[in-house]
Amino acid sequence: MDEHNLDDKNKFLYPRSRYYGQVKPENLVFNANLQEFAQKIGYITSLETSGKLDPADAYKQIKALWKQLKRSKKALFIGEEPQEKS
Repeated sequence: MDEHNLDDKNKFLYPRSRYYGQVKPENLVFNANLQEFAQKIGYITSLETSGKLDPADAYKQIKALWKQLKRSKKALFIGEEPQEKS
């Protein structure tokens, strides 16, 4: 497959939306992680709905993705008050 077709395929399978929030590196990284989370959840739910994935397996995968997203949020200090410098 040539480079152009591969790029088009990746854009189709893994679309990225524009970020409209406060532009800070940690917000951009978390937004990318959140978009990836949403995309994977969509795939898992589609597979489970179509009967190709067991509901228990779907739940385990979604739970693991949620924990990964929470770790990302914590590591990036999203939603925490900035520490005062002494």
